[in-house]
Parts: sequence; structure tokens; C-alpha cells
Amino acid sequence: MSDSVVIDKANVQGGVDLMNQIPGGEILGESPLHHAELDKLASMPAKGKGVVLKELKLMGHLTLRCDASNEEQTSAVESILGFPLPLKPLTSTSKGDYAARWLSPDEWLITVPGLAAFDVEAAFRERLPGHYSLVNGSGGSTILELSGPFAVDVLKKSCPIDFHPSEFPAGKVVSSVFAKSGAIIRRIEDERFELVIRRSFADYLWLWLQDASLEYGLAIEK
Repeated sequence: MSDSVVIDKANVQGGVDLMNQIPGGEILGESPLHHAELDKLASMPAKGKGVVLKELKLMGHLTLRCDASNEEQTSAVESILGFPLPLKPLTSTSKGDYAARWLSPDEWLITVPGLAAFDVEAAFRERLPGHYSLVNGSGGSTILELSGPFAVDVLKKSCPIDFHPSEFPAGKVVSSVFAKSGAIIRRIEDERFELVIRRSFADYLWLWLQDASLEYGLAIEK
């Protein structure tokens, strides 16, 4: 989100003061890479398309901690998201633009379209029973989508993970050191990956990916 937000709605649910932090229409939401003018770069002819980079900007990021063995809780989460939480280590589940990533036995990163973040959070506060933790970290991270025939080669330059399909199939998720920073990496398809990165490292990683992709040809997509 932009550095400034408008709190246009607030209520209290389950003892939590819940505020809508989605920028209002009078404020333009800006991703951490807005200054890189990726939209403008996407309109320019690419020198090859060995690697394709796209920012999935302004997504909502919710970190959920709850009891994976509590069927009442997991059923409530499924009813809210429309798909079940991934309960097996290093896996993910998704439906459309909504995704949940396993981070630890009792922790998940859920991403949703940015404008839906408040409504999803409100639904959790209203419908999730028992003891749990839900943190809305929207604006603190962004998502980069890396694809193309040489995407794996760029990833191999950047982190120590084995990306062979037998070890890292579609749907797998890992948290890893990435180019001296860090990323939550999810394989979406054979040649398509998603990197959740911290806002403060977005510029550094953008420059890193440009350099790492140079020999393969980098194309930018909107």
C-alpha cells in the first residue's frame, strides 16, 4: 500500500479494534516498486523472454496462527476462504487470486486481492472460534512473479534450494535466503514461481533480478 492510508471504517470484533487500512479513492495506492515504473518497462520491446517478471502489487497479506488439529477452526477458515488451509508442511492451497502458504505447523500466510483484505480480516474476527492470532501485514510485503524457460536458472543464482520438479513440485512453498535477503517462494507451475518479499528489500531484489536475468533476456509484464 502507499505510505499514507485512510482509515475509513472501524469496528470492534472479539475485543479487537479492527480498522480498514485500504487507501481511499483520494489516495493512490503505491507498491514498493512504483518508482521502477514497471508498467512503462512492460510497454517497451524486450530483449528476449528467457525470464518474465511481474509484480502482483497491492495484495492483502494476512498471517494466521491457529491449531491445525482443531477441526472447528480449520472448517471456519475454509468457509471464509473457499478452500482449505494447507496442513502438510511446505505446501500451499489456492483459489483464483486467493492463496494460503504453510509456514510452520501452526502458521500460514494468506494473500488476497488488496481491496478484499479488510473484509476477509473482518470475517476471520467474526467467525473463527477459539484461540488464534491474525495479523494484517498488508503493505509490508509485495509479490514478484518470475516465469519463463530460464526462471529456475535465475532462482538457482539467488538461493540454495533444489528446484528440480521431483523435489520442488507445483504447489510447494519454502522460506529461504534469497540474494542475501529472504523470500517465501511458491512454485505455481513448472516454469512459474511466486516470491513474497519484504517491502524494504524490494528495490534491492528488483536490481538483483535485473542483473541475474541479463544473460537470459528479461521481459516485464503488467
